[in-house]
Amino acid sequence: MQLIDLSRDIHHKMARLPNHPMVIIAPFTTHEEKRVADGYTFSSAVTSLNMGDHSGTHVDAPVHFDEKPGARSIDQMPLEDFFTEAVCLDLSHKPLKSDISISDLRQAEAAAGVEIRRGDTVLLHMDFYRRTYGTEAYITDFPGLTKDSATWLGQKGIKMFGVEAASPGRPGRGNFEVHHVCRDMGFTHMEGLVNLEKLVGRGRFRFIGFPLKIKGGTGSPIRAVAWLED
Repeated sequence: MQLIDLSRDIHHKMARLPNHPMVIIAPFTTHEEKRVADGYTFSSAVTSLNMGDHSGTHVDAPVHFDEKPGARSIDQMPLEDFFTEAVCLDLSHKPLKSDISISDLRQAEAAAGVEIRRGDTVLLHMDFYRRTYGTEAYITDFPGLTKDSATWLGQKGIKMFGVEAASPGRPGRGNFEVHHVCRDMGFTHMEGLVNLEKLVGRGRFRFIGFPLKIKGGTGSPIRAVAWLED
């Protein structure tokens, strides 16, 4: 068995979309502070976290992009949605700021020698993190799905898909349309994945990415992991 970590580090003031809260991490208590009970001395360190529910590698809950009453929050989503069969498609040849078409997805599926099945998680490797992280381009220059290509994935009956970028579609109208495809077709997506290059050419595997149980949460950071059988 091999486990591959697909999650970004969460760190102080990490890159994020400007319409999301900044991540603030600071010491709350340190080992310099001592407590004494019945003559026994103890020290403990505690860290304060201040961040949104879309920080780092995260999954969107339906209530994030679906304004209708009854849309599920992250704590209402079944755990089975986050422990699935999965495939990874290689789209690393796509230029920055480009659209990913249905043809791109079909060709990547054929090249991977896999078939996207109902209930799968589909990960899209764009070599985006390596090319842009640490630059302003990370927030703006990602390739993205279109309304049509997201619909093609939805028609496969997938549980969700995941990207390295901060959004699943190109900034602006295209991104809104991809979110609404998820709303209308009943699946969701993850953002901020890493290490997807390690899954290219590996066939089918298991995906694990459980969210925090945030009451009413519009999303949640996840510890995304690929489980491969050697």
